Amino acid sequence: MAIHPILKLVAQRVALGLLLLWASSVLIFVGTQILPGDVAQSILGQSATPETLANLREQLGLNAPPLTRYFDWLGGILHGDLGTALSNGEPIAGAMLKRLGNTLFLAFWAAVVSVPLAILLGLIAVRYRGRWPDKVISSVTLATVSVPEFLLGYILVFALAVKVRAFPALAAVYDGMSLGDKLHAIALPVMVLVLVVLGHMMRMTRAAILNVMQSAYIETAELKGLRPFKIIARHAFPNAISPVVNVVMLNLAYLVVGVVVVEVVFVYPGMGQYLVDHVAKRDVPVVQACGLVFAAVYIGLNLLADVISILSNPRLRHPK
Repeated sequence: MAIHPILKLVAQRVALGLLLLWASSVLIFVGTQILPGDVAQSILGQSATPETLANLREQLGLNAPPLTRYFDWLGGILHGDLGTALSNGEPIAGAMLKRLGNTLFLAFWAAVVSVPLAILLGLIAVRYRGRWPDKVISSVTLATVSVPEFLLGYILVFALAVKVRAFPALAAVYDGMSLGDKLHAIALPVMVLVLVVLGHMMRMTRAAILNVMQSAYIETAELKGLRPFKIIARHAFPNAISPVVNVVMLNLAYLVVGVVVVEVVFVYPGMGQYLVDHVAKRDVPVVQACGLVFAAVYIGLNLLADVISILSNPRLRHPK
């Protein structure tokens, strides 16, 4: 029995995603092995004797061959064990789960604002193509994309936290806070993330719709006397959804994976801050676990984008 083209393509994408995740684990492990510094030295301090350092390295398993340590780490991951933090002896999975929840909370609200806004601005830019609304939207979004995240963060802190005092400079969230208090606390980092991803999503939405606008059925709709915005929203945009979904998924992946700088600027208790704290301690298992989780999220969202693109392709849904 012949395999449906969609199932075959989805299976190929899933297999490729798993292969990329394994390759990422290798790169992460190799990368952490060449980091300067030593967690044993970090724990005991500069005054530790060589004998004490040697004993602690043996106790922490740092003297085992790299290949052995890699397969022990990979085997633990396959059994759901991310390992133990060398700096404090706590299980990494438990500590990371709360931090990951905070990062996903921040990314979720940034996506809730940025995705509909980017699509709306893209539709408006197409409707007024070549006129001042299109030029203003394109210029402003291009400017925000060009500014580094940390600089945007400091500008917003100075303007909205120091001068206006409308929002807190530090995004402190903790258990027991109401949803309203949490949203108020994360307002500035959400604004930074929205400004960073908005331009890319808007410009790709605009380009995808303009490409569809060259089709014959769009000309037919125009000849029927339909309003321009109705043609764009109801006829052009649905047929441009595949590239738009791809760019949205890429930016959603960034909202989870690329928040390290934003979390550090606003001292937000998420995965990025957790990673930076343990890089400073040379805590290799934590750095490896964070890197692998980030890689899994990025690869997973890209895989989802590929699957959605395949399912939205009518030539694959209805093969001849």
